[in-house]
Amino acid sequence: MKKIFSVAIFAILLGVLAACGSDDSDTVSVGYFPNLDHAAAIVGKEKAFFEEEMTDKELDFINFPNGNDFIEALDNGAIQLGYVGPGPAINYFLAGGDIVVIGAAANGATLIVAREDSGIETLDDFAGKSFCTPGNGCTHNVQLEIMLQDRGLTTTRRGGEVDHQPRVNPANMMIMFEQGEIDAAAAPEPWGTYLVEEFGANVIAEWNEVFLGEELASVVVVTTPQFLEENPEQVDQFLRAHKRAVDYTHENTADTLETVNDLLYSLSQTRLPQSVLENAWERMVVTTETHADALQAWATASYELDFINDEPDLDGFVDTSRLDKILAEN
Repeated sequence: MKKIFSVAIFAILLGVLAACGSDDSDTVSVGYFPNLDHAAAIVGKEKAFFEEEMTDKELDFINFPNGNDFIEALDNGAIQLGYVGPGPAINYFLAGGDIVVIGAAANGATLIVAREDSGIETLDDFAGKSFCTPGNGCTHNVQLEIMLQDRGLTTTRRGGEVDHQPRVNPANMMIMFEQGEIDAAAAPEPWGTYLVEEFGANVIAEWNEVFLGEELASVVVVTTPQFLEENPEQVDQFLRAHKRAVDYTHENTADTLETVNDLLYSLSQTRLPQSVLENAWERMVVTTETHADALQAWATASYELDFINDEPDLDGFVDTSRLDKILAEN
């Protein structure tokens, strides 16, 4: 029998936001998502690595359900640093937003799945079908649509035959799969694996088969140029804590998964099945390595798909010099 979360509880899990970021200059607010590929952020928070490194500031951690809300918080100063998918960050940068990528936190973590009775066995079967993603033009959306375009398929957004339903959080993906309201999903982990193991979804493209799957960062570390210029020591402290967290996930995988599950429980009073976490972990890589060329390739694909109007130039978007220096110290 399928083991499903309470809809209300799971919606709370993905919709929770702390009240607000603080305007107090003695407080640094950090944004992140309650997703497995944000393990570095979660471990750094729960193991107090950030607090140990950033001793001269109060820290406020805010979790977000999607990249659009994260970017809005960064834009209005509710957060100063944080972890977000590359899609929202790139879109914001290209729109003239003040953002800079100072590192990466994970690669991979996108899974393309289809409802077991959807009639979809391969990407070629998407004609006349529907799929959902967490956001319109989000990282996962572009990854799937560029692969469909390579097969001559386009979405209804562009006059094609594949229906895309955007801004569907994972809680609703599960409901829609259960009720037969959607045929497929481009899902972040661990929610893609959850759909496979708990709902019998078929894997259509594994994480390393997805467009740029092994090189594209699923999570980047960002701040604003102003915060970076005015607070270089705090940024360095943050990045040292980030490195410690990434190293910890490699050396203590079992405890990392437990830590992530404990956080999810604190938000929802429900835990993910251990097998879901373990199998989802194999579909991603926690890393500090940022592939700027993959970010540019993703942006170019977004342009080809008409998500952005002008050919993208990411000059100035990535500056990992401070993290590179910290990594060289060890």
